[in-house]
Amino acid sequence: MDERFYDAMLNVKTTEEQMGFNQSLHYHRYEPTPYSALKMLFQKYEIKSSDRIVDFGCGKGRLNFYIHYYFKASVVGIEMNQKFYQEALENKKNYLKKHKDGLDKIYFHNYLAEEYDIGPEDTYFYFFNPFSVQIFTKVVNHILRSAETEKREITLILYYPSADYIFYLENNTAFHLKDEIILPGHYEHNQNERFLIYYL
Repeated sequence: MDERFYDAMLNVKTTEEQMGFNQSLHYHRYEPTPYSALKMLFQKYEIKSSDRIVDFGCGKGRLNFYIHYYFKASVVGIEMNQKFYQEALENKKNYLKKHKDGLDKIYFHNYLAEEYDIGPEDTYFYFFNPFSVQIFTKVVNHILRSAETEKREITLILYYPSADYIFYLENNTAFHLKDEIILPGHYEHNQNERFLIYYL
């Protein structure tokens, strides 16, 4: 099953990638996580409907709609690019035409990741290498402060993880590696084709 199959099933349009680059070197080019990778991740890793997942650099919302469709969990997308944010809102409108139970469970915000106020209901955080390690450090510190205020289990999911992210988490935080999910047929050619799951 290809990308267009899932977009059609979800009634959204998420296949186009960003052309060109962001003006800031701290923010990376948008590219959606392949549906085949999401399928592999969630065959092994189940989300509860009571969880809330925050996707930093959500683009057009692919992860958000996929998770809500399969797990009925709450999802929050943070996107700095105004154009992608508007497309995510349009996708939400179209998704809700078929999946009305998502009305109060899917949210998008148009601002920088480090400006997002981590809530006590936020339990999962997803990163597809969206920005520099300097921004990542700020975001993770916000998450850790939130965990100190509201004690709860917190999980970070890293796709195509950067070595800088891994080094920072393992040497400067209390997060520990819980799982590694390798994407067969891709990892053999590119060892970034994997998910790393960190737990606090």
